Amino acid sequence: MEKIFFDNWETVARIVINTTLAYAAMVILLRISGKRTLSKMNAFDFIVTVALGSSLATVALSRSVPLLDGVLAFIIFISLQYALTWLSVRFKAVKKIITNEPVLLLYQGKMLHDVMRRERITEEEICVAARESGTTDLQDIHAVVLETTGTISVISERNARNAVAMGNVKNYPGNT
Repeated sequence: MEKIFFDNWETVARIVINTTLAYAAMVILLRISGKRTLSKMNAFDFIVTVALGSSLATVALSRSVPLLDGVLAFIIFISLQYALTWLSVRFKAVKKIITNEPVLLLYQGKMLHDVMRRERITEEEICVAARESGTTDLQDIHAVVLETTGTISVISERNARNAVAMGNVKNYPGNT
C-alpha cells in the first residue's frame, strides 16, 4: 500500500523520458503521413486514432514496453492506415469494403422511420441536428443525411436547388 502515490524517482524519470520521446515520434510520424491519418472519414480512421492513443499510453506507463517497440507500433498502425486509404482511393471495391455510404434519414420534412430504425437513429437526434443547423421546422429541411463518419448533415430546402452533393446518398430520389 505504500506505493499508491509514489514508487521511485527512476519510474518518474522513465515516464517523463518515454512519454516525451514517444510523443515526439508520434508527432513526426503523423506529420509525415499527412492529415488523413487522424481524420474521421470512416471506421478505419477512427480505429487508427484509438490505437495510436492506446499505444502512446502503453509506452508512457508500462515498464514492460520499450520505447522502440511503441514507436514500431505507431509506424505499423500509420502504415496500415495509409495503405488502406491509398487502396480505397484507387480501387472502388476496397472503398466499398472499408467505408459506409451516407444514408438519407429525412426527405422533404418527412422522417424515414424504417431507415432510422435500421441505422439506430432516433427522432430526437434528428431534431438536435436540425436545431444545430439553425432550423426549427422540419418542413424547411430538404434532407437529413447520416454521413459515413456518423455525423448528421442537414440540408435546408433553400440549399437544395442543385443537389449534386447528394449523388452518393443511399435512398436519395434519383440515385440508383
